[in-house]
Amino acid sequence: MIASAPTLDFTQGGGAVPVADIAMTHLLKTSLLGLGAALVLAGCNAPEASAPAAPAAAPAEATAATTGEATGEAAAPTLSRSVSVNADAATVWALIGPFCSLGDWHPVVGSCTIGDDGHRTIITADGSATFIERETARDDAAHTYSYAIISSPLPVAGYVASIAVNETAPGVSTVTWSSHYTTPDGMDAAAAEALTGIYEAGFAGISASLAQ
Repeated sequence: MIASAPTLDFTQGGGAVPVADIAMTHLLKTSLLGLGAALVLAGCNAPEASAPAAPAAAPAEATAATTGEATGEAAAPTLSRSVSVNADAATVWALIGPFCSLGDWHPVVGSCTIGDDGHRTIITADGSATFIERETARDDAAHTYSYAIISSPLPVAGYVASIAVNETAPGVSTVTWSSHYTTPDGMDAAAAEALTGIYEAGFAGISASLAQ
C-alpha cells in the first residue's frame, strides 16, 4: 500500500482529504481559469473578417491537416499521462472501473449520475462546471474503458479518452489516461493544460484512495 499523505479537514462528502488532493484541485481550478482567460483573449484578438478571395484550386495531395486549418480545427493531438500505484490491477479496477465511480476517487468531482440514456453527468465540487459523457467501449477483463465527451466547458471537439490499468509487477500497477481530440486554432496549449490538470488530480485521488 502507498504511504498515507498528510491530510487537512477539507470536507467533500465527509472525511479528510490529503494535501496532495487539495493541491491538484487547485491546479485544475487554475487551469480552468486560465482556459477561460485564453478563450476571452482569443475572442478579443480575433482579426476582423475580410472579403473572401477567389478560391484557388486545391492540390490533389491536400492532407487532413490542411483541411483542419481551413475549418479552424487543428490536427488531432494525443495526450497521455500515467501513474504507478502500489496495488494489483484488480484492486485498482474495482476502484476506478465503474463508469460513474469518479465521485469516489476524483477530488474535483462533486457528483456523478447515470441517466436513462447511459450518459454520465459530472458536476465539479464547486458547482462551476458540468461534463456530460458517454461510454464508448469497455473491457473489464483487460481493465480498460473508453468514453467520449458530449458537452463540457473545455475547448475540444471529438474528444475520446481511455482509462486503463496494467499490472506491471506483483502488487504494482500503472494507470494510464489518454485522449484524442481537436481544438480551435491557438487553443492546443490551453486544452492540454486543463486536461493535464484533470488527469493529475485524478491520479492523486486514486493514490490517496488506495492508501486508505
